[in-house]
Amino acid sequence: MKTFAPSLWPAGTLPAPAMCDEDARLKVLAGFGLDSLVEDEELAQIASFAGRLCNAPIALVSIVEEKRQRFLAGMGLDVSESPRETSFCAHAMLGDKLLVVSDARSHPLFADNPLVTGEPHIRFYAGAPLITSEGAPLGSLCVIDRVPRSDGLDSVQCEGLTVLARAVMRRLEAQRGAVRGVKTRESAVAQLRFMLDSVPTIAWSATPDHTFDRFNARWYEMTGSEPPTTADGWRQFVHPDDWDASARKFAAAVASCSPLEDQWRLRRADGTWRWVLSRALPSGDDPATALWFGTLTDIDDNYREGERMEILANELAHRIKNIFAVMNGLIALRSRNRPEAKAFADELSETVRALGRAQDYVMPLRAITDSSMRGLLAILTAPYGTGEGEQVHITGDRINLAIRAATPLALIFHELATNSAKYGALSVAEGRVEVTLDKGEDVVRIGWVERGGPAVSPPSDEGFGSRMLRMSAQSQLNGAIEHRWLPEGLEVNLTIPLGSLES
Repeated sequence: MKTFAPSLWPAGTLPAPAMCDEDARLKVLAGFGLDSLVEDEELAQIASFAGRLCNAPIALVSIVEEKRQRFLAGMGLDVSESPRETSFCAHAMLGDKLLVVSDARSHPLFADNPLVTGEPHIRFYAGAPLITSEGAPLGSLCVIDRVPRSDGLDSVQCEGLTVLARAVMRRLEAQRGAVRGVKTRESAVAQLRFMLDSVPTIAWSATPDHTFDRFNARWYEMTGSEPPTTADGWRQFVHPDDWDASARKFAAAVASCSPLEDQWRLRRADGTWRWVLSRALPSGDDPATALWFGTLTDIDDNYREGERMEILANELAHRIKNIFAVMNGLIALRSRNRPEAKAFADELSETVRALGRAQDYVMPLRAITDSSMRGLLAILTAPYGTGEGEQVHITGDRINLAIRAATPLALIFHELATNSAKYGALSVAEGRVEVTLDKGEDVVRIGWVERGGPAVSPPSDEGFGSRMLRMSAQSQLNGAIEHRWLPEGLEVNLTIPLGSLES
């Protein structure tokens, strides 16, 4: 497997001139986080091996700072730093190869150096420069002896010290990469925290053992209290009437590691209760390791407006049902003394009742849970029996209905069912009607197929019912309707844009 290898400054190359500017060099140096490398085991091993390789009693990884040189690791010296003005390494780090001083007592730069005239009585020095990947000089890997060496180091020792210096730089560059990674993560966490604190929604997280460990600032603004740390700790913030159901839902979501959505009332800092939408998601599907992340969104205004609108809708539904009842009463009253109009009046009354059933379907008073086209068709065709083995069988895709689509569909299928009951498959006990619902990407195709009834034929002219079917399909639903009178029974195909039904 390929591993990460820090880039290094080319061997045998002088440091970058721009990086020799002291301000620039110190800025680069600050990015290494070298405090954590003091007495680093890897650096200590490199320094120790350098000492053995060069038969030197002292070996150091020396970093030159603004006013001192600091020894991150080494052997043979009891001090951890010395003044920069006495540093040999401050000179070595500026070169492109080893700095070798055979006898410091006779060297023009170092003869009077306190480290030469006093402890540790340096006579021999060899230092390999430590240069960062961008060319900034940091210090050197050096070996020191208390006796002069006229022959200095042999070629193997020189090459080995250079190679070891590059190993030191790999360790330092790896450390800088780690520091950058930590800073990047810390910055990302800070930005995420700022983002979460700026949203109007409460956000929280929990550990796999269901300890709630983090909340954003919105929690404190809304509740004025310290957040809970356990699931049971939420009890004081959830309305007593909502607690049992909410706790059961959360426990079930945790046990199955599945998303949670719930609504309950949250206690605010002023003691009032407000409805919130509670959502929670696990980070995986293993309850033992999944982290949890959740939000609480204030929906109180919308919730109470919804309650108000429901009351208004209920009242409106009652009034509309009364209107339909009055209409049927008027039809019955007006046709009572006109026997010749009875058939038409009965048909008109049935149409009004079909509209009433559609009204029950779309208004909140209904006790109906299926708000799809299949649910509406089941209501409209209920008098003829629906399902397996019954006269009307509905199959196909689920299609959600907008309120405005229910009335024209009710008129269409009431007319089809009424005609079938008079002349087609529903007029005999063995007749059957197959209704298929096919939801495409942009359109819905509805099939009405009659079988087992008497032979049918197309009408000689377009009557009121046919005109109403065409008007409902084309003008109100922007669709098309096609009739086929076959020997085995009537087939009707409706094609309606999906947007006319669901939007």
